[in-house]
Amino acid sequence: MFPSTALCDLLAAAFDARSELISRLEAEGTNAYRLFHGSVEGRPGLTVDRYGDLLLVQSFHSPLAGDDLAELEAYYAGVLPGLLCIYNDRSRANSRINNPLPRHLIEEAHRPRQFSELGVNYLIQARHAGQDPWLFLDLRAARRRVMQEAAGKSVLNLFAYTCGVGIAAAKAGAAFVVNVDFAEGSLAVGKSNAGLNELAHRPRFIKSDVFPAIRQLAGIGQPQVVRGKRLPPFIELEARQFDLVFLDPPRYAKSPFGVVDLVNDYPALFKPALLATAEGGTLICCNNVAEVDREAWLDQLQRSARKAGREVREAEWIIPEADFPSRDGQPPLKTVLLRV
Repeated sequence: MFPSTALCDLLAAAFDARSELISRLEAEGTNAYRLFHGSVEGRPGLTVDRYGDLLLVQSFHSPLAGDDLAELEAYYAGVLPGLLCIYNDRSRANSRINNPLPRHLIEEAHRPRQFSELGVNYLIQARHAGQDPWLFLDLRAARRRVMQEAAGKSVLNLFAYTCGVGIAAAKAGAAFVVNVDFAEGSLAVGKSNAGLNELAHRPRFIKSDVFPAIRQLAGIGQPQVVRGKRLPPFIELEARQFDLVFLDPPRYAKSPFGVVDLVNDYPALFKPALLATAEGGTLICCNNVAEVDREAWLDQLQRSARKAGREVREAEWIIPEADFPSRDGQPPLKTVLLRV
């Protein structure tokens, strides 16, 4: 339990702790970062993120009291003047946004806005058809690492969402980028993101369930009929290996082609992703389930690789940056870079 401390004091302590990071990020062309990570900084369930001129406040455990919201807005108006504050209460089932906005904020909340990370331009919209922000800030460290790796390489971005990793790779000089996601709306944002940046090569955007796409790319193949049941139509792809594969699946998802289950069956995705990674290439895997032990998960990946006839030559943890602190050095988001 956290001691009872005024919200303004908690926000100020978090802001002071980030002063060096924020200066460094702004020098790198970044104006998006987490300002308050409530689960560690004294108010569980409350997050405050900056995306350019947008201040996105979200509550996940219980609604934010009106006095607290007013205090929060006043504090950030003092230290970061000129930001538009939008509050999304996501404390009800399925993280649905529940709170109505004042009339004067409705149009602003639904307007796409531009921000930058590591010199790459992206779009953000405070409220849209989905629930989550269009770019997850805790993945900045991974996007940074991809940009360090991508020049001249072929890159496959699986569960691409709004294609942040793919756009970052293309901006860093990747020779060929493929983004795969089943959601047409997310890919549309990705295409808009691509248009905001000067890219030597336009990324490819594939609307597909990841299972049939990655099985075909890996050379395993995807049958059209399984146990006498015809599967939904899917895009046909030629087998191809990539120099760099990025795998960032959701915690759980079920489709006619397979089940994504990061707790019980990560290898179902890991094996085809590995087989789609060229010998001597790099596979970056993410697991956002807090209760999964990272060393046990890495051991599982290494054993799965050996079963697939491949060896993990090197493993490197990519840790979220300082705006996502953790109490024990074991952040919920686990990202590992594997040389295979």
